[in-house]
Amino acid sequence: MLKKIKLNFKISELIYSDTAIKNGIYNMPTAKELDCLLELITNILQPIREHFNCPVKVNSGYRNKKLNKLLGGVDNSQHTLGQAADIIVPGQSIENVIKFIKNNLIFDQVINEHNRWVHVSYNPNGKNRGQALKIK
Repeated sequence: MLKKIKLNFKISELIYSDTAIKNGIYNMPTAKELDCLLELITNILQPIREHFNCPVKVNSGYRNKKLNKLLGGVDNSQHTLGQAADIIVPGQSIENVIKFIKNNLIFDQVINEHNRWVHVSYNPNGKNRGQALKIK
């Protein structure tokens, strides 16, 4: 019997970008990148949503290379692969969200970015580093 998974996220939340719209950048992922976004939702974002029992705000998800460069992202950003999202969980501290991720989820990276949001990534090929970082 297959387990039914409830997902509270739409792919559109992970590809929307005011910056892309303002600059006329078509920010549409490939099928492979869409698969990665679904894995990110299933393995990271949905468990966070369920644990904290509140919506998770996605500040930035998928970015094509042009958008990523415009936003100052690094060339090898997992955002360009559909493997990362920058999130905020309303009512929760960044530290509390990171603690939950580190203690309960398989993840590639979790980064406290400037005490403003949590960058979290998931590598669907199974090579997740479990790396926790802080950018001041």
